[in-house]
Amino acid sequence: MSSPPASLVQASPEGTKASFATAERPRGTLAGASLALAWREVARFLRQPSRLAGTVGQPLVFWLALGTGLSPSFRASGHEGVSYTEYFYPGMLMMMVLFAGVFSTITVIEDRDQGFLQGVLAAPVSRLSIVLGKVGGAGAIALMQTALLLLAAPLVGFPAGPLGYLIILLTLGVLSLGCTSLGFLVAWGMTSTAGYHAIMMLVMMPLWFLSGALFPMDGVPAVLEGIMWANPFTHGMIVLRAPFYQEPGVFLSDPLYWRSAAVVLGAVALVVWGAARRVGAREKGGAFPPA
Repeated sequence: MSSPPASLVQASPEGTKASFATAERPRGTLAGASLALAWREVARFLRQPSRLAGTVGQPLVFWLALGTGLSPSFRASGHEGVSYTEYFYPGMLMMMVLFAGVFSTITVIEDRDQGFLQGVLAAPVSRLSIVLGKVGGAGAIALMQTALLLLAAPLVGFPAGPLGYLIILLTLGVLSLGCTSLGFLVAWGMTSTAGYHAIMMLVMMPLWFLSGALFPMDGVPAVLEGIMWANPFTHGMIVLRAPFYQEPGVFLSDPLYWRSAAVVLGAVALVVWGAARRVGAREKGGAFPPA
């Protein structure tokens, strides 16, 4: 059973009890506690290469199978001369972010079952540092995995230059933060990894399917188009896809790009706030889900 970093917990049970008894507990630094938790997530991931194979391999198989199978029949307004392999590539990156976010935040449930999370909650650190550490570490893992697949972009033939790829990486970082925060928010109230995985697939996969990752919105029924526009993942796909097909000077002057970017940032801020508020309920007397 892994134990919390020494900087996060009291040295003895008596010290822990005393910390609860005092009205004003001494606090560890926000950055120090967050970095300790984030590094723990990354170190755990590096010791489990099977996680990398699973989360990278499945989207890659989807991309190769669907891309080669549907390219001959793919026709979409505004995407003339683009094969389905090229069209689906940004969607595959979004799928990678989704899977990495889901699998990385399963550790919230595992840490609670092993007693680590209870030790961190008893430590004199800000509840926000718990959220930032767990989400930041999981988000860094998701970004590392998607960056590996991004190396294949020049081989596919995308014309994005250095600035374009920098914008893509920043976009993937924000999307990773959002997906891992949502995963953290759901995992905090779950008691089993199987139940968590089922709920996340039930929520995340429809959001991904209806984001424009698999097919463009051109020609879809009006009701479905409205649902897609209300989906934050759709706006994430607009922001992520633009640098692959346009020069920065073109898409950065497009109002739709900035509206979609604002929706994405707002949605990410909302789930991060929700995760921090959910953890903060513990300090105010909220119930912690039973192990």
